[in-house]
Amino acid sequence: MEHRDDVRGTRPDVHLEEYLDESRADHRSEGRGDHRARTDHRPLTVGDIADLVAERPRPGRGWRAAVHRASGGRLNPGESPAEREGRELLERIRRPVIGDYRVGVLSVKGGVGKTSTTIGLGATFASLRGDRVIAVDANPDFGTLAHRVPDPNPATVRDLLRAPSTDRYAEVRAHTTQAPSRLEVLGSERDPSISEAFSAADYVRTLDILRRHYNILLTDCGTGLVHDTVGAILAHAHCLVLVATPALDGARSAWATLDWLSAHGWADLVSSTVVVVNQLTDAGADAESLRDLFGQRCRAVQVIPHDPHIARGADIDVDMLRPATRLAFRELAAMIADDFAAPGGRHR
Repeated sequence: MEHRDDVRGTRPDVHLEEYLDESRADHRSEGRGDHRARTDHRPLTVGDIADLVAERPRPGRGWRAAVHRASGGRLNPGESPAEREGRELLERIRRPVIGDYRVGVLSVKGGVGKTSTTIGLGATFASLRGDRVIAVDANPDFGTLAHRVPDPNPATVRDLLRAPSTDRYAEVRAHTTQAPSRLEVLGSERDPSISEAFSAADYVRTLDILRRHYNILLTDCGTGLVHDTVGAILAHAHCLVLVATPALDGARSAWATLDWLSAHGWADLVSSTVVVVNQLTDAGADAESLRDLFGQRCRAVQVIPHDPHIARGADIDVDMLRPATRLAFRELAAMIADDFAAPGGRHR
């Protein structure tokens, strides 16, 4: 979410002395959480000037940017707290990946926003990084991942597996859809009788192909934990994104999923799981109250606020999301990226 700096900073009649006074106030207040402007004025000191000309990231907006421009770059008040937080978030998202990183997105309850979470997370990574990101539909029950991006390619994962050659990126790209965000999507079969036959071996073959060409791979799982393919997804995932809703039944289903994973030998995945609480409507239970609950067992918890653009159920354009939703997906991407080079973790 973007924050406006003090609008007084853009008035042409404000003198440089006033800018510098406000800058001193900001530097003092940021350390103690008090963002009120100073009311006492004193002459500038050599230390004040030295602080302002010190090398630091260039401000991008507000009065800080105005000072920087007006002084020809000689005075640099630095970034605002909001700018600094945004830059640090981008640095986390853009951490380099060693080889490839695989994320399984799952839920045992339908209608909780699992597919939209896959698209939102993948589109965020793809739009903010320079490498290749792909989302794969491994849902055996009429998956809809490809229909959440514009102009879906009719080719499916089955067509990719039947391709005579997949050695070159262009040969794989012929089977995917690329969204405006640069996220690529590989759809599943639309015929349920065929998609149901998508086996664990098929999934592993698909991964073997995609890992040669993509750095971040997201898998949109089905809702059945005992399906053959889910075992392969769990075995090859570096982390899981478990999607829930703040409603009581949604939270219970997510908690039961963690219990099932722990009981079936996936305790390490539980500890690296990021739980996403989707607010599907403006009303309902308090999603924030689930942070502490799931935080006891999982690596992180992220709340995605209700967004009318997602609620349409059609293709998702991250540029059309509300600022709060875009920020939530960036924070989610940063949580995932924190594990890209984690020592001693599953990613090796």
